[in-house]
Amino acid sequence: MGERPIIIKRKKVAGGDGHHGGAWKVAYADFVTAMMAFFLLMWLLNATTEQQRSGLADYFSPTISVSRTSGGGENVMNGDSMHTEMTEIADGTGSNSGVLGAVPFNPDRGDSGRTPTGIDGKAADDMEAAEIAALREVEEALLGFGGETFVSENAMRHVVTRLTDEGLIIELFALPDAPLFAGDTAEPMPVTEALVAMIAEVSGLVSNRVAVEAHLAAKPVMRVDPPLFPLSSERALRVREMLEDHGLDRERVRRVTGHADRSPVVGDASAPRNDRIEIILLRSDL
Repeated sequence: MGERPIIIKRKKVAGGDGHHGGAWKVAYADFVTAMMAFFLLMWLLNATTEQQRSGLADYFSPTISVSRTSGGGENVMNGDSMHTEMTEIADGTGSNSGVLGAVPFNPDRGDSGRTPTGIDGKAADDMEAAEIAALREVEEALLGFGGETFVSENAMRHVVTRLTDEGLIIELFALPDAPLFAGDTAEPMPVTEALVAMIAEVSGLVSNRVAVEAHLAAKPVMRVDPPLFPLSSERALRVREMLEDHGLDRERVRRVTGHADRSPVVGDASAPRNDRIEIILLRSDL
């Protein structure tokens, strides 16, 4: 017998079609992840209060800087700080050292460079950090006050706090079904009394001066003599009296102001949300 011939079969394998590849799986996974993040965000917005959302926003975009100096490296600024008195004109800032009567400056003190007399930059920064920490402690005490009491469940929905360059702002605002004052008067509702008493108590944790400001929602009906300024002033004075009645030293009150309807916080100037009281624990350098 002769040798059997060797037969080699060559199978031609064509490239997989688009739907047989794996690229679509990656795109689909990204889509599902994005949708999950979106629905999680919507759920969180619905499940959190305005106060909690304000705290989250302040965490990611703080209104008070942690450090007044900018880090440096090569390239654009060549290591210069954008917030220093010693930068050249090309950097966009200048020095006030040549101005007659200028306050002594320190290069690490921010855009102005000014420090309290007799206090160097490091000491002033330490004092500022300590004060911010103290105000944060007041804020945390306020938000956690009465965790087992009626206040946290019913009254705290009227409260929003934020830490700004001016100090710790504690804002009490009216709700459509729950005003802070009786009608167009300066007579506080029970919830307002409870909140002011609570604020007076936690304010004892610090010695900062206090400012009281009252705002009103705009009236839809024009009047010959709208009593908005007198009414807002009366409410601010009434809140100051309540704070003092509940233990706040009257010497700590720096100003009491009625703004009427001139500073709305929402687009609709007549919305109840604009009817509010702001109690501010002022920074000591103001």
